[in-house]
Amino acid sequence: MKNRKHTITKLAGFLGGLAILPVLAACEPQTTTTQTSPAPEVTPTITPAPGETPADQTTPTTPTTGATDDIVNVASGDPSFSTLTELINTAGLADTLEGEGPYTVFAPTNEAFAGLSESTRQELVQPENRETLRRILQYHVVPGEVTSDQLQSGEVATAEGNPVNVQVDAAADQVRVNDATVTQPDIQASNGVIHAIDSVILPPNLNL
Repeated sequence: MKNRKHTITKLAGFLGGLAILPVLAACEPQTTTTQTSPAPEVTPTITPAPGETPADQTTPTTPTTGATDDIVNVASGDPSFSTLTELINTAGLADTLEGEGPYTVFAPTNEAFAGLSESTRQELVQPENRETLRRILQYHVVPGEVTSDQLQSGEVATAEGNPVNVQVDAAADQVRVNDATVTQPDIQASNGVIHAIDSVILPPNLNL
């Protein structure tokens, strides 16, 4: 009997010890490991200014420069004035007609120059006749800008020094300069205006 009590007492002590273990475990400080995730990559955003698109911010714009529209450039861009343009350059008048101006040019077309004899055309481009060529071309230039609705009948001073005789026939809607007829008026340039004519006009007392 005594042995049985002793056995029960030992068993109770053992079980009591087991019961204390969870309590001790609960009382122990617990350490936890927190894994930190790397911060997500942030893509910078650009807020466009008012009226500007993102493409405007990334692609530089280069200002464009337009071609000049002076009398020489306008004439050289028109195939019907190719002979006139060539003679302007030959006579050394390009710089003048590219200048500020303004000028009014009664411009003979290629057909107008074709009305001169072949020998005369050949003579005009010779170096010794450069001054004569300059006089002829200057006789087609009027200082100041005069559009077709501003033209009036009468004499008009030219850059050559001698005046041309302008005849305006409003009823026939026709303008004549000496013996030439205006075939295409009011070709606008940045430094004046061009009126195409159908024949070459010559200053008085000019011997060809």
